[in-house]
Amino acid sequence: MILGDCIEQYAKGLLILNSLMNLFGDYVSFLLIFRSIVGRNERLTTIDMLSFEFKNPVKLIFGEGQIEKLKEEVPQDAKVLILYGGGSVKKNGILDQVKVALKGNYYEEFGGILANPEYSVLVEALEVIKTKNIDYLLAVGGGSVIDGVKFLSSAALFEGDNPWDILSKRIRTEKGMPFGCVLTIPATGSEMNSGAVISRSEIKEKLSMGGPGLFPQFSILDPQVIATLPLRQIQNGIADAFVHVLEQYVTYPVDAWLQDRLSESILSTLIELAPRILEDPKDAKAASNFMWSCTMALNGLIQKGVPSDWGVHMIGHELTALYGIDHARTLAIVLEPYYKHQFEQKKEKLAQLGTRVFQLSGMSEEEIARQTINKIIEFMHSIGIPTKLSEYTDDYDGVDDIIAKRFEERGWLKMGERKDIGPAQVRTILQQSY
Repeated sequence: MILGDCIEQYAKGLLILNSLMNLFGDYVSFLLIFRSIVGRNERLTTIDMLSFEFKNPVKLIFGEGQIEKLKEEVPQDAKVLILYGGGSVKKNGILDQVKVALKGNYYEEFGGILANPEYSVLVEALEVIKTKNIDYLLAVGGGSVIDGVKFLSSAALFEGDNPWDILSKRIRTEKGMPFGCVLTIPATGSEMNSGAVISRSEIKEKLSMGGPGLFPQFSILDPQVIATLPLRQIQNGIADAFVHVLEQYVTYPVDAWLQDRLSESILSTLIELAPRILEDPKDAKAASNFMWSCTMALNGLIQKGVPSDWGVHMIGHELTALYGIDHARTLAIVLEPYYKHQFEQKKEKLAQLGTRVFQLSGMSEEEIARQTINKIIEFMHSIGIPTKLSEYTDDYDGVDDIIAKRFEERGWLKMGERKDIGPAQVRTILQQSY
């Protein structure tokens, strides 16, 4: 009788658990909500590191004087289109180095791919590709140039009538025109990933794209180029890389010990090198670590096995589309209100970040987590990045409604690592960003 009673109670328990899981959608969501209900402070050890696959085919060539190796990477019979931005690569001699390395190749040039690569400009470059029978692309620039080249890589082989469909319809690029990169501005990690973001100012849109066909065949990273950069670009690069790591770290614990330590090491390195590289961009040690940190922040490695957010980026992209604010600075605008809004969901990882990276102690987990948000914002200020929308524009009234409506129209209703950020939450977050 005792055994029979136990079996009966066990069966009833399973039925209740199954009903709750059906209500909340999945096992992880159930555990997270259950924890908040019963008020447990200890870690949920039942949420384990996530399964993953990892493949990154990009060949990295890192170090001083490596641009000459272009001749070994670009096929001798390739018809190359060299693409760059506003002309700084002409002034600092990098474009000349590229041309010397490609002296055995046929090549054309296309400049003018500026920050937040503009669709209309890229369409002009696409016409050059078609009329000149280009079969190889070379990005010489930072993340914006590389993102623009990724779009062209996809569009050059796109069989549809309208290349914008690649972005608006989120068409995954399985195969693109081959391309390589000579990185001149560390920030986005685009030199070692397959993602890109393109702007279209006429309709105030900024959309992302990706796919396995958009990995560069190679990327050359020469830290010496940092010495030629304006202060603003260095500030943006530090902020951009820092937030890239946060988006993959400040979620919830899954006992991915190595991944957490990798992320923490990148954040700690950026904090350590920031004052040195801002004071002296010619500091070779700081420049090398800065460039490599930016690449490691978004090459896919630290994202594996852990939940990621990217809500800060999605909101930030809209601010760039509407106001033209630098990408990194829109992320800094969104960070504080976003983390405060999502505090209960993120406080364990915020506290871990505060303890391990900012060396906070002697407080409760909740107090450390709240102080960590302050420390993140203090770091942004220390590198010269304002963190309020009102510091960039006076025309911010109603932007919360505009962006929330955009999210509704696109069906972006469940964002964040727990799928609990929708248009209503975006509106609240933006109202606290002014």
